[in-house]
Amino acid sequence: MPDTSPRIGLFVTCLVDMFRPSVGFAAVKLLEDAGCTVEVPEAQTCCGQPAYNSGDTASARAIARNVIAAFKGYDYVVAPSGSCGGMMVKHYPELFEPGSTDHEEALDLSRRTHELTSFLTRVLKVERVEAQFPARATYHDSCSGLRELGIRNEPRKLLASVEGVSLREMTDAEVCCGFGGTFCVKYPGISDKMLEKKLRHIEATGADTLIAGDLGCLMNMAGKLKRVGSAIKVRHVAEVLAGDYGTPPIAEAE
Repeated sequence: MPDTSPRIGLFVTCLVDMFRPSVGFAAVKLLEDAGCTVEVPEAQTCCGQPAYNSGDTASARAIARNVIAAFKGYDYVVAPSGSCGGMMVKHYPELFEPGSTDHEEALDLSRRTHELTSFLTRVLKVERVEAQFPARATYHDSCSGLRELGIRNEPRKLLASVEGVSLREMTDAEVCCGFGGTFCVKYPGISDKMLEKKLRHIEATGADTLIAGDLGCLMNMAGKLKRVGSAIKVRHVAEVLAGDYGTPPIAEAE
């Protein structure tokens, strides 16, 4: 009989590829456990968000065309990142003239693209995962995933099914950590003040583990936690949902 499992193109993201490959492997495990066939197109590159946010639309268009071509033919495109997912879903169509072939192809990719936890819960209707991960955890809502893709309950629902995870909500979980892609480079002083406030809220929960869905936010917060000598561990949500506690926490692995 023909294989009817959804064919997924995994958009790995630059940060996962360069700094935290374990997130990509965890995403593959979660998708395969849910019955998907997963492929990782070698031709994929950055989503183009840094160029887009910096006003370099010409470069962003060129990058978008490459990504669109790399992911043609897949039933769905899944990214373990609300930030990259938001770029592809919301901003790719804005890069091209309505009615053009590029615009239609961008819309097609947009309709097929999902953030990982959103895809598992909304599209595949996954109710729970079979995993163990001992942690008193708190969850940070990354800006793009929350505001551009409406992701909030999805990761929490799945985390609630992980044996050993006790989730403690922090004050202002939805407030920016100060990373903001190029924002932390352009305005480092403001970014650091935002980060200091975020860390106070994290520590007030009594959690021993910080979880989020975007590696940029996680690396930003993990770096500050390490610099101030905090014992709080930092993990990507995919790693926790896949039960990967063998990989060292973010910052400790650097």
